[in-house]
Amino acid sequence: MSSGIKFTSREMRYIALFESITGATVKDCIVDNDLNRIIFVVKEGNIGMAIGRRGKNIHLLEKMTGKKHEVIEHSENPTQFIRNALKPAKIDEIRITERPDGKTIAVVSVNPRYKGVAIGKNGRNAERIRFLAKRYFQIQNVSIT
Repeated sequence: MSSGIKFTSREMRYIALFESITGATVKDCIVDNDLNRIIFVVKEGNIGMAIGRRGKNIHLLEKMTGKKHEVIEHSENPTQFIRNALKPAKIDEIRITERPDGKTIAVVSVNPRYKGVAIGKNGRNAERIRFLAKRYFQIQNVSIT
């Protein structure tokens, strides 16, 4: 699953800083320089600890690094992981299917009122979930409907 993920020294420094401030266990760290953000995937059950009361930990980390921080709770279940990654959007249904050519795709049905939240500004949330679904579950594409 997530074995085989290699971290750069820069990512290791961000992970060490994040863990020392929040006390949460980080499973993955992606530095996205194009969108000036760092995406952390934290161990299941550590999301509250990672964010802190009223977002205190995230605000402190953003002030220290000068980058936006996004935190996603990990799950071994691909459906739950996608649901976690798209929070706070209200997800109606997630269907994961294998196409005849062997590629796995996920189709996420989102409540129409939350479609903009799920996709994100300029598609940044949709792009994030596509990247993470491929990285963790070998899901080639995630489409949000």
